[in-house]
Amino acid sequence: MRALWNIFVLVLRDQRRALLRGALLGLAVLLMGVGLLGLSGWFITAAAAAGLAGLGAVFDVFRPSALVRLLALSRAAARYGERLLTHDATLLALETLRLRLLAAQLVAPYGRMVRLRGAQALNRLTADVDALDGVSLRLILPLVSGMLAQGIVFAGLWAFVGVKIALWLLLACLVGAAVILALAIRPAVPLSRRAEQAAQACRSRLVDLIRARRDLATHGRLAAQAALVQEAERRRMADRHRLDRIERRACAAVSALMVLVVAGALGLGISAVQAGEMVPAFAALAVFAALALAETLHPLRRAVADLGRMAEAARRVQRDLQGRAPVTVPEPVVAAGSGLQLRDLTLLRPGTPLPVLRGFDLQVAPGETVALTGASGSGKSTLLLAIAGLHPVAGGQILILGSPVQDWPETALRQYVTLVSQRHALMAGSVAEALRLADPEATEAQMMAVLEAVCLAPVIAGRGGLALQIGPRGEGLSGGEGRRLALARALLRKPRLLLLDEPTEGLDEATAALVLQGIRHMLPDAAILMASHRGAEAGFADRVVPLQG
Repeated sequence: MRALWNIFVLVLRDQRRALLRGALLGLAVLLMGVGLLGLSGWFITAAAAAGLAGLGAVFDVFRPSALVRLLALSRAAARYGERLLTHDATLLALETLRLRLLAAQLVAPYGRMVRLRGAQALNRLTADVDALDGVSLRLILPLVSGMLAQGIVFAGLWAFVGVKIALWLLLACLVGAAVILALAIRPAVPLSRRAEQAAQACRSRLVDLIRARRDLATHGRLAAQAALVQEAERRRMADRHRLDRIERRACAAVSALMVLVVAGALGLGISAVQAGEMVPAFAALAVFAALALAETLHPLRRAVADLGRMAEAARRVQRDLQGRAPVTVPEPVVAAGSGLQLRDLTLLRPGTPLPVLRGFDLQVAPGETVALTGASGSGKSTLLLAIAGLHPVAGGQILILGSPVQDWPETALRQYVTLVSQRHALMAGSVAEALRLADPEATEAQMMAVLEAVCLAPVIAGRGGLALQIGPRGEGLSGGEGRRLALARALLRKPRLLLLDEPTEGLDEATAALVLQGIRHMLPDAAILMASHRGAEAGFADRVVPLQG
């Protein structure tokens, strides 16, 4: 519940005025409902008593009936205003919360980011924020408004009909509601969590089915993946049916509780009338007020079904919001003529205490190309990640342009250093859009120049040129073409230090040599360090450094 409260505090902080006004209107709706039924009960009973006593001709029916109509119309207007304010404020606050979550993801540690799958991360983020709209609308605000209404009605009934009936209504409603909620929440919370997990699994599997449909069909797994989607949906529906039953039972229990409350108020009222302690009209007022108090309890039955989903979403969102905050540090002093220096460097394998490199030294001067060779697992890719600031250093130093890598602010580091990893990331869109991720202001001439450098311009010239549309993950391009497009994008950044992880994978020897020459032509003064497993790369380098791991 603490996480739920913390999320509500964030929502309240963003939309305090609108939520408070909405809460006051919600309280007014409840009180007007009690006043409407209570006044109607008093009016009907008092009018009947006046008629029986022969005083019907002098009984004032106009002012009570006018007040009844005023309460009815005012209640409808207040309900409309309350819904408008609270829903609008909640949606605006959730929009801000979604932006905060995205900002927190952008500064999350690299090790956490690489473990995120796109479909799962997006589904979880969307589902969590959607679940949190009920924190204010179906949980906190109805609970606070209901408790305040109960207290105000208690004070009013004490003044008009006596403490016995007022105390009975207060204690019976609060204690009975607490017992019903406690009994309903216990089985509902785990069911709600499981239903949400099944829903997210269904979405992720469906996205995987759509994205990988060709590979699945090729390997004969299309029907199996579709079955996994259907199985997750069946689990979700089964849990939702169980939750619906719990919600219906909670609703029936609340209705039974209110029957008991009304019966108790009626019995106490009859006893008081027979004892001459009150007139029948005020006893009727208490009974009808008890009927109206049911409105303070019924909204909470919806919260029972969604409480587990909301609590789980609130815990995840709170954890994500508490991620690493961006640190503002002064831009490091760039030493003239310096390139890359590694001093007594030690790196650990991800997630283990085992070293992948130990006591490693290396220097790459501006304008120099160095190739790292070694068997798979010897640490080439890990070393490139560490130099790019994406893998922690266990010992030693990495100096980029004369300053330790940890002293570089993120924005400045990316201006000086560019990494092209083995798995290039190309999103759906045109070739021009893919290139402009590196430089949004790049001209067509600049984009064509980098495409020429990587021998890709002739390939796309007859297919639409820069307007050529590619699909997600570079669909529509071969593996070698996609890699060259990623290399061209890196060249647009004009880095001082270029890190390449097997840059000519998928290219023939002649094309690989031309691409490497084009890269050096575009970046004549850059220090280039590449992980290599091909002769073309090693032959092009000024030096070859073997890694033993």
